[in-house]
Amino acid sequence: MRNVDDESMFENLSILVVDDVKSMRLTIRKMLKNLNIGKMLRFAEDGRKGLEILKTHAIDLAIIDFEMPVMNGAKMLSYIRNDKSMRDMPIIMITAEAQRDLVYEVAETDIDAYILKPLTLQLLDDKIKSVVYNANHPDKARILLHQARDHEEEGDFDSAIRLTKLALRFKPSASRLLRKLGLLYQKTGNIEVAIKCLKKAASVNPDDAVTRYLLGKIFEKRGHLVQTAEYFLEVMSLTGKYNEEAINLGRRLLGKGVNDLAIKLFSKVISRSKKNLFVKEKVADICMEYGENEYAMQLLDSIIQEVPSRYDTVYKAGVVYQDVGDSDKALELFLSVDRHQSSRLDVKLKIARIYFEKNQIFQADDYLNKVLQKDPENQEALSMRRAL
Repeated sequence: MRNVDDESMFENLSILVVDDVKSMRLTIRKMLKNLNIGKMLRFAEDGRKGLEILKTHAIDLAIIDFEMPVMNGAKMLSYIRNDKSMRDMPIIMITAEAQRDLVYEVAETDIDAYILKPLTLQLLDDKIKSVVYNANHPDKARILLHQARDHEEEGDFDSAIRLTKLALRFKPSASRLLRKLGLLYQKTGNIEVAIKCLKKAASVNPDDAVTRYLLGKIFEKRGHLVQTAEYFLEVMSLTGKYNEEAINLGRRLLGKGVNDLAIKLFSKVISRSKKNLFVKEKVADICMEYGENEYAMQLLDSIIQEVPSRYDTVYKAGVVYQDVGDSDKALELFLSVDRHQSSRLDVKLKIARIYFEKNQIFQADDYLNKVLQKDPENQEALSMRRAL
């Protein structure tokens, strides 16, 4: 970031705008012109192209859309913050209202500000002037934090901790500083103090998903799955970024017999997921694997109600109902699949088995004949035929 302290600070900025929607790029360009902000404007349609510009041009400020193809805003941000030559550049992230929960984790770590769409002239003006001014006139806490970062990179964690504590004197309730202190203590192996710092960071900022995630991972490493899940539930209330990890954690909880907590976690993931049906079926499969049939039935019934033509799902539901002893419901579901996928021998065998167990000989024999016509050596069908 160039040190610009005169009246032309904002007018002479070099700004990069990264957004995959052309109309949005044009809108921001027009707004900046109306605000008389930016002498040199550059544009990119995705994060990868934006990084190419940053590597070849001096940029004072980046305005980045969160949701983009090829490389999204969060990924681009990660690259920037891990490059020493440009990691201190101020960044404003733009996101749609529906995506607000997805930027909590990013907002708490690396961006200087974010703006919810729709964009307004006044809001853009305020955000740009705030982040650029702060970058050119860093407060004492920020200066100390940068010095701490330098010591950390040199492996001098004691000095990094000392400087971070000094920064906290200026901002005692800053969750980012408290979190950073916790991470530094974690690197020194002082896990108990690290946990205290992270817990304090979480307590002062109810929207800090990152800290809660870090606490969860510490307890997970210690094998404390219940505490891990409790933190993950808080995380999932703020962001859907960790859906896959939460599902895997739910699987482990089922393996330990902590079904109620696993179901709470699964439910939170499903409510957060964009691909709701896919996640429901994945969770249902996990629940079937571990014998959590009641919740599996709820999920499968919900999928069938929404998309009745998903006959693989209808079949799975039949299997679950059969496992819990509701043969009438299972038979109803298997018959539905058979009407629409008449070539499936596995379904006909399920139907034959239920009729056999109900002592409905003629119906069972009818379905066994259908199986044996196509597969005369089918051992299951032959065994039932002999029993009949």
